[in-house]
Amino acid sequence: MEVCSVILLLVMIGPISADPATSADSAGQSLFDGKNFEGWEGGHGFFRVEDGAIVGGTLKKPIPHNAFLCTKKEYGDFELRVRFKLVGKGANAGIQFRSQRVPNHHEVSGYQADMGGIFWGCLYDESRRNKVLVAPKDKKALEAVLKKDDWNEYRIRCDGPRIQLWINDVQTVDYTETDSKIPRHGIIGLQIHGGGPSEAWYKDIVLTPLAE
Repeated sequence: MEVCSVILLLVMIGPISADPATSADSAGQSLFDGKNFEGWEGGHGFFRVEDGAIVGGTLKKPIPHNAFLCTKKEYGDFELRVRFKLVGKGANAGIQFRSQRVPNHHEVSGYQADMGGIFWGCLYDESRRNKVLVAPKDKKALEAVLKKDDWNEYRIRCDGPRIQLWINDVQTVDYTETDSKIPRHGIIGLQIHGGGPSEAWYKDIVLTPLAE
């Protein structure tokens, strides 16, 4: 095919657009540079940077209580992608979003994309309603793609009252908040749950704001 014919065909077809729910947006912003905690706060000594990742907890001793490393900025409607790895017997952790620090306490209050044990892929309401809001319906599909003790990816999408979660592109939650008093903005937080020796690794933390 001649060059001029190819150009004409491309003009007629127009640009190919990607599905914003399944592809990375060029406006996505990295929240972690792989080197330091710039833009983050808290953690109370339970978090460190190792091999280009944020690591919460340790395999050398028990974790006395829940600990959270949180963004200094708040976010509203967005899509967040985070690669994570959870190691250690009985390990539990999660990614907080649209959350707030509990004053004078180590806890964080708000939505959590949960991980570990029976909580993989659940939407939990941490230190607020203190319950699982939604659990995955197809646990076999999640088990098929979940890589224990290895790297996985969480995708968290908040659009108005609607919250969706995916692990390794398998959707685990599609939830619409009915309580108008629940805030639709807040900090992002990385958790290591209190308990036995364990580690939660996080990296490639990219947030794409959604058009409001």
